[in-house]
Amino acid sequence: MTKQRQSAFIRAIAADNSLPIEKVALALWIKDLDNPFRWTLRPILQLFFALLLHLTWFLKRLPFPQFSGHTLLQKMICWFCKNLVSPEANLLILRHFATESNVLNFLSENSGKSVFVDLYPKCVDDMLRDTFVKHDQELFDAFYHFGDAKEAECKPRSALTWQRWQAIDMQAFQLERKASQVIDFETAHALFMCLFCFLLKRDEYRDAINGFNLDQSIAIRIGRIIDKPEIVEMAYNKYPHYLVGPWDLSQRFLMHGFFTEYLYAELEQIRKSEACTNKNKESAR
Repeated sequence: MTKQRQSAFIRAIAADNSLPIEKVALALWIKDLDNPFRWTLRPILQLFFALLLHLTWFLKRLPFPQFSGHTLLQKMICWFCKNLVSPEANLLILRHFATESNVLNFLSENSGKSVFVDLYPKCVDDMLRDTFVKHDQELFDAFYHFGDAKEAECKPRSALTWQRWQAIDMQAFQLERKASQVIDFETAHALFMCLFCFLLKRDEYRDAINGFNLDQSIAIRIGRIIDKPEIVEMAYNKYPHYLVGPWDLSQRFLMHGFFTEYLYAELEQIRKSEACTNKNKESAR
């Protein structure tokens, strides 16, 4: 989307830096917004698949024997990503693994814990191993071991540790681009969400779609560590004690992605600033 074609609002959000987000992630999202399928195909598919999702949700809640197909689920998602999902959307998906892994690792090592996440796929095929299912389970396991949130104390910037932090290098991502890759991020999610519900056990799926609400808890803990309690406002998904169903799932999923991008960018800015300070100190000696 060239600047001449951009609407006044798109130009405004492209220039606004009130919320922390890396320019490359913002550029990917703005390009995704210009995808014609987002404004034509997505509304129809979201309506159809939302109805199908609620029907699948209802059937999975019935007292029938539970089944799951994690391997099949991941293979189907990866096939869709490699053949139908746009490069911009694929890059945003790959970035999400890295942003959330970094956020959780930062929280763990600066809370004195040793529960770490190592989900940093560099290509679509890596997601067969670094799976969405594993992504959710490692999030829950991390929170189980994080302990008392009141123990998260404010630390001087010089005392923060970044040993598990992996800065995102866009050049490290490997994508084979095909002419058939035309589907935008939100349309792709509309295609995926019924597969998740059908191929996960009912409690696995219920936990996965409620895991977004841990965003508020993550923000509270990290806000205390870096002495920025206002970052809680970045969390759209809140109140994990109230379990929800699949309604408004697409928006909650998307806002979870934005949240991790915001928090990653905030922490990366702190890391770079501290590294620059240390470098200047070393040069002055």
